[in-house]
Amino acid sequence: MPIPPRLWYSVFLEYPASPYLVSPQMHPHTQQQRIAENVGEVRLRMEHAAVKSGRSGQDVRLVAVSKYAGIGDGIVEALLAAGCMELGEARPQQLLEKAEHYVDTPVRWHLIGSLQRNKVRKILPVTELIHSLDSLRLAEAIDRIAGEEGLPPVHCLVEIALSQDVNKQGIPPGKVLNVLDKIGTLQNIVIKGLMGMAGLESERTQIRREFERLRTTAESARNRGLPANVTLSELSMGMSDDFEIAIEEGATLVRIGSVLYC
Repeated sequence: MPIPPRLWYSVFLEYPASPYLVSPQMHPHTQQQRIAENVGEVRLRMEHAAVKSGRSGQDVRLVAVSKYAGIGDGIVEALLAAGCMELGEARPQQLLEKAEHYVDTPVRWHLIGSLQRNKVRKILPVTELIHSLDSLRLAEAIDRIAGEEGLPPVHCLVEIALSQDVNKQGIPPGKVLNVLDKIGTLQNIVIKGLMGMAGLESERTQIRREFERLRTTAESARNRGLPANVTLSELSMGMSDDFEIAIEEGATLVRIGSVLYC
């Protein structure tokens, strides 16, 4: 039985080697061609959705979720060949391993999954953007370690709890302003925007409301005024089965995985 679309994300967190993905045994040319075609189709859909929101496709960046790829199986290479330079990993250890292996490529790595404080020191030097800043304690750890390591300010997105899913992490929308004010006192962190995920069981009407909530939360914060290290220029929302709705509601980053490999 096919996996229902709204369950792709949770399934692949637990089963990154799912047989629903492009087979590692597939001929390299065929694999690269299929991924290139899928990337092209996704970009076309992104363009159409952006136009609906009064923007162009260039206003929305594609973060290709590479957590399904193994080192040496040709998938990352195919993504790069298709023009996907921003890749997303859900697990810090996998990001570290791939960042080391692909160090000589133009990949810009995004951490899109949870980050524990004991993994911060290793992750910071190789990560372009952390999408999952979900607590003030994590922000303080990132700030402290970046200072100790002499790193440039770390770019992060604050993760917002948009749905009622018990397994979803993030800061409640009503507490965002307070958290942003406290992060505003930190010297080694920059909040580029907000990130959120629709509920796994949410219907499309509810998904749109949840994405709208993320956009309006950012708008309210900007209207009130922001600390110098908080810009909120980015909204990371939307995955394989709902990214068009997310773009229509203002997403500037979409995290796309399964539809690139089917």
